[in-house]
Amino acid sequence: MIPMQVLSIARTEEGREHLLLLREAEGERVLPMVIGLCEAMSIATAVQGHTLSRPFSHDLLDTVIRRLGGELIQVAIHDVRDEAFIAQLEVRTPNGVVEIDCRPSDGVALALRAGVPIVASEDVMEASAVTPSSDGDEDDERPLE
Repeated sequence: MIPMQVLSIARTEEGREHLLLLREAEGERVLPMVIGLCEAMSIATAVQGHTLSRPFSHDLLDTVIRRLGGELIQVAIHDVRDEAFIAQLEVRTPNGVVEIDCRPSDGVALALRAGVPIVASEDVMEASAVTPSSDGDEDDERPLE
């Protein structure tokens, strides 16, 4: 599995959806995925370190996992089916590791809150990642912090 980091979030031209860009931590490939407004807001809030007076759903899920004795280990984007990314939460429980299906955007929002790795399989990267051109036309993109 390849460690990933949030590179950026941008609104699509239509304005109803957002584009999440994940970049491999030690490479050039970028994994673009279209996500909804709520997930984009939750990810941006976590990246920027903002605390809200009331929890987002991702904050709630993080709290529920911990209070039930679990620990999020990582979020893995492991497949692409019918042009949709497939991800899973890997949660350590007193009874062993449990894998829970999730949307990648929800997994990313949760991983950022829990401070755990976001990883993608090589198959996903080969099928869907892009490598920015080196013709000098693109801006110098850096990971969000």
